[in-house]
Amino acid sequence: MSTIRFSLRKDKKLKDGTAPIELVYQIKGQRKYYNTAYKSFSKCWDVENQKAIYLDKKAAKKSLPGVDYDLIPTNKQTEELNSNLDDIADQIKNIEKRFEFDKVTYSAQMIIDKLKAERGGTTKIDLSSKVLFDFIDKYIETHKTTREKGSLSVYSALKSHLEAFQKYTHKNITFESIDYSFFQSFQNFLIEKRSLNNTTVAKQLSTVKTFLNYAKLQGIEVSDKYSDFKIKKENLEVIALTNDEFETLYYFDLKDNKKFAQVRDVFCFACVTGLRYSDLAQLKREHIKEDEIIITVKKTKERLSVPLTNYSKAILNKYKDQRNPLPIISNQKMNDYLKGWDEKDDKGNIKKHNVGLCELAGINEQIEIVRFKGAKRITNIYPKYKLIGVHTGRKTFATLSLEKGMSAEEVMTITGHKDYKSFKRYVKVTEQRKKVVMLKAWKGGKKESKLKAV
Repeated sequence: MSTIRFSLRKDKKLKDGTAPIELVYQIKGQRKYYNTAYKSFSKCWDVENQKAIYLDKKAAKKSLPGVDYDLIPTNKQTEELNSNLDDIADQIKNIEKRFEFDKVTYSAQMIIDKLKAERGGTTKIDLSSKVLFDFIDKYIETHKTTREKGSLSVYSALKSHLEAFQKYTHKNITFESIDYSFFQSFQNFLIEKRSLNNTTVAKQLSTVKTFLNYAKLQGIEVSDKYSDFKIKKENLEVIALTNDEFETLYYFDLKDNKKFAQVRDVFCFACVTGLRYSDLAQLKREHIKEDEIIITVKKTKERLSVPLTNYSKAILNKYKDQRNPLPIISNQKMNDYLKGWDEKDDKGNIKKHNVGLCELAGINEQIEIVRFKGAKRITNIYPKYKLIGVHTGRKTFATLSLEKGMSAEEVMTITGHKDYKSFKRYVKVTEQRKKVVMLKAWKGGKKESKLKAV
C-alpha cells in the first residue's frame, strides 16, 4: 500500500510570505518527493488534513498582519487549490493502476518519474510567449481527465473572447500587459463587440482573475496593476419551486410515462436533499444509512451528512430492488425532460416542440427576467417551466427549508455552503417566508393588546 501526503515546506519560505507545497509519495519503505509548484500561506494550511483552508477577511487580518489582503486566496481559490492537489493524488492512483494492469512491479521512483512525464516535469507551466490563452490551453489539457467537461468549457469560451480581443486591438495579451486599463477595455469589448450581457461579462472577467491568481500559484510573474478593478455582479433571479408546485410535481400521476416518472423522482430528490447533479450521479447504496446520506461532495471534496425525510425515503424505496439508488440519466437529458425541448430542421427552424415534465404539470407562472447590456435594460417574459433545470432542485431545497422554519446556518450545513454570501444566491425570499417570519416575530406577549383602532 502506498501513501500520498502533501506538506508545506515552511523551511523554504518565499518572498511573498508563502511556502511551496510538496508531495511525499511512499511505498514499500521507499519515499520520494515531488514539487507540486503550488504554494500557500502557513496560516492558510491545515497540517493535519493536508489541505488549504479559507480565511475570511477578519481572520486573515488577524492571522496575517501586514500581508496585502488581495494576495490571500478567496474561498473559491482555496477550493481550486485543493482540487488541484486532489488531481495530482488521483493521477498517481491512476498511474499505479496502469502499472498493476500491465503486471509491472513499480517503485516510488517509477511513479514519480511517470508523474513528471505526464505533467511536463512539474505542474509549473512553461510560457515562453507568456500569452494568457496559451496558459489556458495548458490548463485545459492538464485538467481534462479530472474536471467536468462543462466547467472546462467556461475556460474555452474565455480563450475565444481573448483571441478575438487580441485581434481587435492588434496587441498581444501577456501577463505583464494585464492592468486596470486592460480590464476596462476588455469589458467594453465584450459588451459592444461580442454583444454579451453584463452577467456573462462579469463571469468572463472573474475567470480572467481566477487564471491570474492560478498563474501566481504556479510561480508566474503577474502584474498587480489590475487589483483595483471591481467587477460589478448583478443580482440574478432565483428560480425555485413553491411548496405547492413541489407537491404538485411530487404527486403528479405519471404511471403511463415511465421516463417522466423517473426524471420527476430524481428532481424531487434534489429538492428535498439539496444535492447537486454530480452528487446525485455518484450516489451509491453504501452512501445511504438508516436516516441520512453520508457522501463526499464531488465539487468541493467535503464530507456531508444529509438527513433523509419521508419524501426522500419514499423515492429511494421505489428503486430499492435496483442496483443504483436513483435512475440517473445525463444532466442534459434531464434538463430537456424537465423543461421540454425543440426539434429543428437543417435551417434552424423549429419543426416540433416536445412538452416537458414541468410544462405538463402546469408549472407555467410568467417570470420576468431582466438583464443589462451596458446601461441598456433588456426584459423577457418566460413561462416558469422553461427556466427550470436540475440545479433548480438545490435552490428549491434551500428556499423551502427556510420557508418551513429552518435557520440559514442549519440549511448551509446540509448544502455545504461555507459563507452566507454564496448561500444567499440560492435562496428566494418568498411572500410565504416573510409571513411566517413576521408572525413568529410579532406573535405578541402574554396579554392581548387592548388598543382600539382609530
